This record gives sequence, C-alpha cells and structure tokens, in this order.
Amino acid sequence: MKGHTTTHTENTARLSRIEGQVKGVKRMIDEGEYCIDIITQIQAARSALQSVSKNILEKHLKHCVAHALEAQDESAIDEKLEEIMTVIKRMEK
Repeated sequence: MKGHTTTHTENTARLSRIEGQVKGVKRMIDEGEYCIDIITQIQAARSALQSVSKNILEKHLKHCVAHALEAQDESAIDEKLEEIMTVIKRMEK
C-alpha cells in the first residue's frame, strides 16, 4: 500500500521557513557575503530539513506501520520494515 493516510500540515510551515532560509542563502551568495556565514546558514537549513524528515518518519511509524501491524498483514509489515530500513540507510549518509 503506497501513499499515506496521515496529513503533514504541521510540516508545511516548517518547510516554508526552510524555503526562506534557502532563499536567504542564495541572496547571501549573490551579495558576496562571508563564506563562513553562508556555510553556517546552509548547515542550519540542512538541520531544519533533517528535523522535518525525522518528524515525517516518526509519523510514518506511528500511523502507517502501526496500521500494518494492527491489520496483521505480513506482506504490508515486511514492506513497511523494508521502507524504514532504506530510509534509515539514506539518513546515515
């Protein structure tokens, strides 16, 4: 079962702020700001994106994986576990 049954409205405001941060980084580059200050802002944006990613993963575990477990659907459980392992491996990079 691809897709989701949850909403992510709490993340849209966070993503809008991150979008503003990225635009700010572009402005800093365009205006020739100090390199270390640019890198600091990039790291802040990356950290904010990572936070959103973790929030969505937690929501996935609490809703999508829990739903598969409640339904006792072995193939869905295996699929969800495989998805989670793939995401965790990607997050480690």
